[in-house]
Amino acid sequence: MVSEVKRTSGQPAMAILYEDNHLLGIEKPVNIPTQEDASGDPDLLNLLKADIKERYSKPGNVYLGLVHRLDRPVGGAMIFAKTSKAASRLAEMVRSRRFNKTYVAVVHGTPPQRQGRLTDTLLKDERTNTVSVVPAGTPGGKEARLDYRVLGTSASEQLSLVQVELHTGRPHQIRVQLSHIGCPLYGDQKYGAGWNKPGQQIALWSLYVGFPHPVTKEPIDLISLPPRAYPWDLWKEETYTRLAALLQAGGNGIEM
Repeated sequence: MVSEVKRTSGQPAMAILYEDNHLLGIEKPVNIPTQEDASGDPDLLNLLKADIKERYSKPGNVYLGLVHRLDRPVGGAMIFAKTSKAASRLAEMVRSRRFNKTYVAVVHGTPPQRQGRLTDTLLKDERTNTVSVVPAGTPGGKEARLDYRVLGTSASEQLSLVQVELHTGRPHQIRVQLSHIGCPLYGDQKYGAGWNKPGQQIALWSLYVGFPHPVTKEPIDLISLPPRAYPWDLWKEETYTRLAALLQAGGNGIEM
């Protein structure tokens, strides 16, 4: 965690979690697409390229490599590569599972077990941009795996706070798999329409991204805590800071 928060230029200004000549780690705001899409709205990748160009007075085109993605309504920690060498090495870390991503989510109800692994086959419908769980062996289906742990429950609100560790990076994976076990994310209109009201913000946050630096090999830990707003504030901030400290120390609290 940083003691003095630096921010990008332009609007919206984003917290810079880490930066050197090879990497740029930021806190992604909610409701901004990671990269250009059909909406035509300003996207994170181009906003950050413009920021680097302005802050460093760079002429010509700015290189910025997209290493991983977050869905448009999701916020939190993200890393980008400022050189093609860093991008290539980070991509290899993702493939070899040396790139760790931990999310926190607020879900309706409580999962049947306090912690567990979900393994499903997911199929994306490109026409509707939706993903569904399908039988194994379905043409076009891809295996999706994640581990989860219940961090706390709010009986009065019938909500649970869940830690999620991804082992695959399928589109909408967390949202689809948790909805499939009867625990859709708070605010998720696409995979929990019967549970949520229009206008609610989806409660899914990228809390931690950790990996060895692609050049120096030193451990890099990006930490972003969810906002102190409903439903995140149903749990004390210490719940999130303790989890972040555990992850930074090399543990995750999920034993499978």
